[in-house]
Amino acid sequence: MNNSGRSVLVAGAGGFIGGHMVAKLKEQGYSLIRAVDIKPMDEWYQVYPDVDNRVLDLKSLDNSIEAVDGINEVYNLAADMGGMGFIENNKALCMLSSLVNTHLLMASKESNVDCFFYASSACVYAADKQLSPENPGLKESDAYPAMPEDGYGWEKLFSERMCRHFLEDFGIKTRVARYHNVYGPEGTWDGGREKAPAAVCRKVIQAKLSGNHQIEIWGDGKQTRSFMYIDDCIKGTQMLLHSNIIEPINIGSDEMVTINELVDIVEAIADIKLVRKYNLDAPKGVRGRSSDNTLIERLLDWSPNISLLEGMEKTYQWIYDQIEK
Repeated sequence: MNNSGRSVLVAGAGGFIGGHMVAKLKEQGYSLIRAVDIKPMDEWYQVYPDVDNRVLDLKSLDNSIEAVDGINEVYNLAADMGGMGFIENNKALCMLSSLVNTHLLMASKESNVDCFFYASSACVYAADKQLSPENPGLKESDAYPAMPEDGYGWEKLFSERMCRHFLEDFGIKTRVARYHNVYGPEGTWDGGREKAPAAVCRKVIQAKLSGNHQIEIWGDGKQTRSFMYIDDCIKGTQMLLHSNIIEPINIGSDEMVTINELVDIVEAIADIKLVRKYNLDAPKGVRGRSSDNTLIERLLDWSPNISLLEGMEKTYQWIYDQIEK
């Protein structure tokens, strides 16, 4: 696609996925890239001086109108979120992210944007489909009857419905992806909002550097997840935005591992074996969650290219460099 003359907004550009999206859009030759985040710019993971960078709280309708003005494509990657430790203890903050999506949709309607992407989550899936570590993979239809993750999952499901109704009622080309545990460099790795891959990397690195060869694992370590590397996420997201798929669709990996196996991988990368301490009182989420990619493979011919080992090697090295700074 020839992107000269086209403009794009990345909401949440100071965050992990948003920063990588801006980097990819720069490669693709868009005439205007507007990067917006609520955080002060010195807290953004990636900042590019040749981009229209703005610090705005998009929970405000006026700010959303400013952000969308003159824009052809919108990527809404903005959310108040984090790993299980954050979302289990900050449900109201998570719910307030619905204001961002609602106001961006309203602004996009007024500005006649060409297409609008919303980043949803596997947290929308019904809890009774995730009771076993041997999860066969969550299909898109498993979101209903609705029983999502409290707080964060309900916000995502509500925002999915908003996208659907703005498409049906106003003709806005909305596209929705349900992300499954995106990870990689240039993202949160400490402070309480980090997800499992970054948290495990940090803990292993700190254990190795300190000489205290122990690691705390939240839960019994037998809970299962799948993890998708950021480059695969960006590619799938862009393919979806420019497709004709109007229903929410999984973008994730179907390479499911236990948390214990994730620790095994990082220990192998670090060439160390640690004594494992299990904190059964810590937030641990559902027992089993993985992505069923049948639909996206059939409709978009998309599947992840980067294995968990390869992605974790890249992530480990980046976090190691941050700790050593």
